[in-house]
Amino acid sequence: MTIISLLLLVSLLPHLTFTVINGKEAKPHSRPYMVSIQFNKKHVCGGFLISDELVLTAAHCWNGSETLTVVVGAHDLRKSKNSDHIGVKSYIPHPSYMVHFHWNDIMLLRLWEKVNINNYVEWISLPKKGDHVEANTLCSVAGWGRLKTEGPLSDRLMEANVHVMNKIECYKRWREMFSFDSGGPLVCGHTAIGVTAFGYNLLCSSPEKPNVNIKFSPYVTWINGIIINHCASS
Repeated sequence: MTIISLLLLVSLLPHLTFTVINGKEAKPHSRPYMVSIQFNKKHVCGGFLISDELVLTAAHCWNGSETLTVVVGAHDLRKSKNSDHIGVKSYIPHPSYMVHFHWNDIMLLRLWEKVNINNYVEWISLPKKGDHVEANTLCSVAGWGRLKTEGPLSDRLMEANVHVMNKIECYKRWREMFSFDSGGPLVCGHTAIGVTAFGYNLLCSSPEKPNVNIKFSPYVTWINGIIINHCASS
């Protein structure tokens, strides 16, 4: 089944959409940047490492008071081999995040300790400010989300390929607001260019509604500023 995923540019840049095809289990540890964000030992969102102590995810994954834990190095969440559980030291949602409108739905998590970089744990590169993804570019998404609409969450990391679609076709077919989804990466080549923000809750595996990703090249300056300030204060 084909799933549609929309990439939102949080400025007046063109909107792009993505078609997810052939979802399958990922090769174990082939995406060492992936993390499971958990509350009370239960998976609530995906995320991904952008340094040895920073995770990028969607801002809606945190309600403002929960204490979250990040699991790195995991493939099957039922198994602890090669994985580590690390607490979150600080939560840094984008200062202009607006929950009711899904604007700027992006957040950094600073971990209590640095991850150990190895074959199972590594961060992924971010785009440069202004980087552009052309139509028909092949990208991919991954996460521990539901295997089907209203079905159980997957214990094993799943992945799917996506293709860019132009904004005009998307606007003609989908104009509604969508419910929340989880915060894993949208990857083109070896670069994470977006973060899953939300999706149409009742049709999460349907071609009739898109899932939505936030393109974060417009946020690179904000992200780099946090990294620089953290290094200066360490």
